[in-house]
Amino acid sequence: MRNTGGCLCGQIRYETKAEPMMTGVCHCKNCQKQAGSAFSTLAAFQKTDIEFTGDMALYEDSETDTGNTVSRYFCGTCGSPIYSAIASQPDMAYLKTGTMDDTDGFVAMFHCWSSTKQDWVELSPDVPAFPQNPTG
Repeated sequence: MRNTGGCLCGQIRYETKAEPMMTGVCHCKNCQKQAGSAFSTLAAFQKTDIEFTGDMALYEDSETDTGNTVSRYFCGTCGSPIYSAIASQPDMAYLKTGTMDDTDGFVAMFHCWSSTKQDWVELSPDVPAFPQNPTG
């Protein structure tokens, strides 16, 4: 199944060539700030499985709880976050699923950084929740 999506103003568009390798919800404070919301919903893809059109801006987020820099790509015109990447996984892109044209199929496989989630957010007991990163 191909997913299509883009930013609020339409300058950035993308199409995926594969299903996501995983889906998740990040509750870290940095994702909350970049999303302007309680969390960020993500779908992991190989970068080679996504075709982007338009020019993205980049913010190198180095003030993270892990100390790892997160490359946050976004539309420089409307500010919509498009995807994040980390140096330890250079071939991966973590698409912000709110930018997908059709979000009906999104189902989170896990929650990470649940230790910093907003108090009013209730997590399903059926979805694994990790206090930090699943591997850390």
